[in-house]
Amino acid sequence: MADVAIPRAKPQLSEDSAWIQLKHNRNWLGFWFMVPAMAFLIFFLAYPLGLGIWLSFTDTRIGRVGQFVATENYEWLWDDSIFWLSVFNTLLYTFVASAFKFGIGLYLALLLNEHMPFKAMLRAMVLIPFIVPTVLSALAFWWIFDSQFSIISWSLKQLGLISQNINFLGDTTWARICVIFANVWRGVPFVAITLLAGLQTVSPSLYEAATLDGASRWQMFRHITYPLLTPIIAVVMTFSVLFTFTDFQLIWAMTRGGPVNATHLMATLSYQRAIIAGQLGEGAAISSAMIPFLLAAIMVSWFGLQRRKWQQGENND
Repeated sequence: MADVAIPRAKPQLSEDSAWIQLKHNRNWLGFWFMVPAMAFLIFFLAYPLGLGIWLSFTDTRIGRVGQFVATENYEWLWDDSIFWLSVFNTLLYTFVASAFKFGIGLYLALLLNEHMPFKAMLRAMVLIPFIVPTVLSALAFWWIFDSQFSIISWSLKQLGLISQNINFLGDTTWARICVIFANVWRGVPFVAITLLAGLQTVSPSLYEAATLDGASRWQMFRHITYPLLTPIIAVVMTFSVLFTFTDFQLIWAMTRGGPVNATHLMATLSYQRAIIAGQLGEGAAISSAMIPFLLAAIMVSWFGLQRRKWQQGENND
């Protein structure tokens, strides 16, 4: 009986080596390209965040290593009226400023999307408030709202509308209005330019078809412009809310949180307690208390982005 030749198994080549996968596997190549970015995020974002949360559970002070005190800092903040006032101020500041920035920014975006003379120059001018350094803007508004040298008070006195200067930054209500106005002035260009970029992607043929069907400008905005801008609105308003909620420079340069803590935000109160007062643990607890609010804003953006399903022909209902 003739022997049957059994084929030998070929020696496995080094196909699974890292170098071969790096050359032929796009996912593996993408992973290595992401390593520097991941290292940057871990070192500059994840580590400081984790350290801040850890400090919030200690009684660390400047120049002294603290001990673990569990939730004592949070229990102290729970009974701190100034902390709750800062929470109220932060929510009020964020909600009102973001609403005005969205309304004015959307109006400017629609206006700049129309055909008008010097449109390019106007678009560049809209960006000026956003590119000016924050502290410089705050100092300018500090002079504008100064109790003695305010140009607003001087103008109203010249018109005979008031008899004495308005104490803009010395009154609790006026101070809140002033800082919100300054934030809106600075944040509107970001919203306007971003929404304008989204408007540039809308096909003019949609508006032409709606015009032939007899649709009004409001109907075109409601049924064409707004639905197509929804994903961009979700993103831009999330960033706007995050920037406003964590605002520090504008408030600190204008009011230092005064008068009588009327403009103290959670960010400025955290700085005051941690750096100026030296209570790092308490300041870290205030900063950590901001995390749930920021996560809520991100979740709103996430659910807003789900409306992109209409682009793929899916139902949003």
